[in-house]
Amino acid sequence: MRHAKEEPSSSARQVIDLISVVKELHGLSSQELHRLLKDSDNFTINYHTEKGSLIKVDMEKLAGSLPLHLTAVLISSDRDEKMFKYLLCGIRLLHSMCDLAPRHSKLEQIMLDDVKVLEQLIDLVFYMLVVLGGYRQEERAFSFRYLVYSALVACSLYLLTGFISTQWQDLVHVLLVHPKVDIFMDAAFGSVRMVVRCLEITLSTYHKDFSKMESNQSAERVVYYLCQQCEASLQFLQSLCQQKLFKERLLKNKELCGKGSILFLAQSILKLNIESSFPTKIMAAISRLKAKILSILLSLCEAESISYLDEVASSLQSLVLAKSVASEVFDVLKTAFGRDPGYLAKDRSYPMGFLQLNAMRLADIFSDDSNFRSYMTNCFTKVLTAIFSLSHGDFLSCWCSSNLPEKEEDATLEYDIFATVGWIVDNTSSLDLLNAKNLEFNLIHNSMPQASYAHHRTSLLVKVIANLHCFVPNICEEQERNLFVLKVQECLQMDLSNLLPGFSFASDYPKAVTACKNLRSLLSHAESLIPNFLNEEDVHLLRVFFGQLQSLITSIGSGENRVQDNKVEESLSWDKFSKLNINEQYQEAQSTGGCSSPLLANEPTDLNKKSDNLKEGMSDNSAFPDVDQVNVGAEDINKADDLNRQDHVEDRGTSGKSASGGARDMDKDTQNVETSGSDTSSAKGKSSETTKKVGVGDNAEDEKVDTVQRRKRKRNIMNDKQVALIERALLDEPEMQRNAASLQLWADKLSLHGSEVTSSQLKNWLNNRKARLARTARDVRAAVDVDYPVPDKQRGPALGSCDSPESPKFVQCKAGQSVVLIDLRGEEVGKGKVFQVRGKWYGKSLDESETCVVDVCELKADKGSGLPYPTEATGTSFAEAETKLGIMRVLWDSNRIYVSRSQ
Repeated sequence: MRHAKEEPSSSARQVIDLISVVKELHGLSSQELHRLLKDSDNFTINYHTEKGSLIKVDMEKLAGSLPLHLTAVLISSDRDEKMFKYLLCGIRLLHSMCDLAPRHSKLEQIMLDDVKVLEQLIDLVFYMLVVLGGYRQEERAFSFRYLVYSALVACSLYLLTGFISTQWQDLVHVLLVHPKVDIFMDAAFGSVRMVVRCLEITLSTYHKDFSKMESNQSAERVVYYLCQQCEASLQFLQSLCQQKLFKERLLKNKELCGKGSILFLAQSILKLNIESSFPTKIMAAISRLKAKILSILLSLCEAESISYLDEVASSLQSLVLAKSVASEVFDVLKTAFGRDPGYLAKDRSYPMGFLQLNAMRLADIFSDDSNFRSYMTNCFTKVLTAIFSLSHGDFLSCWCSSNLPEKEEDATLEYDIFATVGWIVDNTSSLDLLNAKNLEFNLIHNSMPQASYAHHRTSLLVKVIANLHCFVPNICEEQERNLFVLKVQECLQMDLSNLLPGFSFASDYPKAVTACKNLRSLLSHAESLIPNFLNEEDVHLLRVFFGQLQSLITSIGSGENRVQDNKVEESLSWDKFSKLNINEQYQEAQSTGGCSSPLLANEPTDLNKKSDNLKEGMSDNSAFPDVDQVNVGAEDINKADDLNRQDHVEDRGTSGKSASGGARDMDKDTQNVETSGSDTSSAKGKSSETTKKVGVGDNAEDEKVDTVQRRKRKRNIMNDKQVALIERALLDEPEMQRNAASLQLWADKLSLHGSEVTSSQLKNWLNNRKARLARTARDVRAAVDVDYPVPDKQRGPALGSCDSPESPKFVQCKAGQSVVLIDLRGEEVGKGKVFQVRGKWYGKSLDESETCVVDVCELKADKGSGLPYPTEATGTSFAEAETKLGIMRVLWDSNRIYVSRSQ
């Protein structure tokens, strides 16, 4: 590279160094470099500086030497603000050249295809992050150094997308094969934590001295700039963690997961204060930061191969740290629940992120894990009880409605390296930024349909209640039995109005009555959310919790206790509560034909009649008609009677609408946020062992409760790969469970593809599978016989049915055959004709996956319902399939397809 400096009377050329080139050319965008290259000879550009000098730069040599030059500067120079500012300029120039490379084959060959240069670029980024991650901040708020360092972290991370790929799966593939990938992971999370610390120091001073600052606008710009750089860096890590391969590799990193480094980062972000005095854009940026770190934790917790919570619970130190983070999550929820939802509408141009929804998803996971369940019960029951105690109108509008006043919106920040460095370079003289231009990155909004958001939120509340109330012997500690319901009863005697300051509490209505009334409405609404948002097990556990709480309240108030002045005159001690066999009371109540307390049967007739007034507001489809028969005083019952008529109308209008419109409210965009239900997350709970019966009685309801609880706590012992392998093996050996040698052989084979599987576990899994297939076949045959009664000799074999309950075998589908489609719950989805049974369909092997293609002609499910095998080509719902293919042609499991009796 040569430099020709034109003096007023001379045009002599002189050799210049790379430092001068970086300082002169970093301000050129990729478009400007492109124009210079179009006018160049031999790939050498001529550039006139502002001082009149002429620079001639060989771009081929610059591309090959710049990464190594910047790495050398980082190693050998003094690490001060001046040097880091220069590195920013160098990264900016590299970014422009990478952006330009696809338009110039020679530059592309060097920047993107040359292995040596790629290695140098990766080394530059890795080493930069190592240096920045080890930096120790001075306690100097509004330091220019903070601005430079935060920009360097974000620019270094996003440079990877410039020279590797903008597709996250491709970027992950390159990173994972790199021998220093663990160093990268440690350094990336460490450097982001450093930026968060810079933001924390600055925010603290900003809040403390806000009124004293001579230039609040300048301070505001510094804070907002730090928020943007921090969000960009965290968003980069979030995108990596959403890739399954990167997440699984990260879980094996002992420093980050086992020793809690990620938890330290989460803790520091969740502790950032969001003050009401802050400008909206700063409040929103901090809220999105919290939502994004919760999203990272969710990704780790929902991993299938390794239990993240088990990893952090492997040492006392990391477990204590994890509980501290859980406490911060509970504080987020407490704040969110206590605010009027209208606060989200302050400025819709700055989304707050899915903060509340992500925190609720984590609460679902914490409440379903044996390491955190008791801790959550002790820390969070007051907040939950306060929710149960809300005035009935507020409770219905917040938790039993499809139309919330406002809903959260998330956003993806479009980061711009060129603009970031430009802002730094233009504002280095001082921190007085009154005349500086605002640095604003584009925010791509990510929203959910109103009803979907409301239903996700409610379903998560139900899941948390179900998880906290569920008790399984051998898995849960004995002290956890009935702990949640007893804790709720205790909290109902407290004044909890300060926990939810944005809402009203009924002052002339006993809290116990209000709680039962609200829970009854929640149960009714939850029933309408099955199966799209909730499963039957969670709703059943909510029903059991409700019945036990109602029985406990009634038994305590029976005879000796009356509700006066909104307080219980006589309160039983905790010891007395623990002696009550609540499960036994509930079972007795069930055996009397209802869910009210068995003690009510012995009360005077006039009191029973008065208690009947408390059954208002129950939707017609509820499976819990009598739960509100709480033993209260006559005066309170008269008050309730006046309010109940109005509330009955509200309930029927709300829950009835939800029940009929639950399916229609579903939208394909609900995939934006998953609820991480307890029944699907294999990383949650600790129930890998076979559980025993709950010892609360021998009747059928007792067995049902036990079955539901065991099913809720049971982990999947095999991943998808292992299941696919064993299903394929069963085609050749359908009675494998009877062959001990074969069981051991396949247990060893399966253990190579995931978690360890013992021969006894495999045998148990095979027996459960066999029973499930037989049960499904019987249910479907019974349903079909009712709809299409025909003589036995005229019946053809059912596709996917069993020849007998003892030996299930699948019958091959035939093209053109009229069939009935059945879902996982054994319910009819629709009717159609088999279109294809062999070969491949949009890249999927029908034989290997035991599926076939069906043209649906009569659909009973909602058109917006998701398909079992969604793809971009064929759609994700019945409606999309019809739009994309011109006919409702879908891929379906062969063992869930049966011969239509109407053919």
